[in-house]
Amino acid sequence: MAENNQGNDAANRLGNLAAMLQQGSGKGHPPVETWNPPYCGDIGLEIKADGTWCYRGSPINRPALVRLFASVLRKDVDGKTYLVTPDERVDVAVADAPFLAVEMELTGHPPHQELVFRTNVDDVVPCGPAHPLRFAVDEKTGAIKPYLRVRGRLEALVTRALTHELLNLAVDTEPVGIRSGGILFLIPDAPVFSEN
Repeated sequence: MAENNQGNDAANRLGNLAAMLQQGSGKGHPPVETWNPPYCGDIGLEIKADGTWCYRGSPINRPALVRLFASVLRKDVDGKTYLVTPDERVDVAVADAPFLAVEMELTGHPPHQELVFRTNVDDVVPCGPAHPLRFAVDEKTGAIKPYLRVRGRLEALVTRALTHELLNLAVDTEPVGIRSGGILFLIPDAPVFSEN
């Protein structure tokens, strides 16, 4: 019986969070970096490596709700990711990155080109000093994995298809890199592409 009540409490909290966020939703992202609500624990939210949002193990199949929750994500200095409202902060388990970069557009010409990405939650992010690219090498596979800073400490993992496209734009200099927004983002040596 207590287990059922805990499940109902968590479901009610998820519904309450959604209602609270919808009331305050407007253009742009809320200022979650300035909010310091009390920590309210883990209610079972997770973001899988493929970008699927889950609640207590079940996928959240409402794109509008996922976008709403994504708008109030925050990654703190401790490396943990939270869903934050003015009234509470709850854990979100993230398998890799909370977002995926799923589309890319190149504007301008070298050396003044700019890459603009769209994430799986429809954020449009111009790559440059405020939104840098970083390249990691997966220790298990040796795959190169590009990440784009979306906001705060939150990043989008560039999908495998876009990684191939992105690496084809590499500037053939020493060291090798991708130029966007006036910055050269260096690419480490890696034997294979990302497997995501």
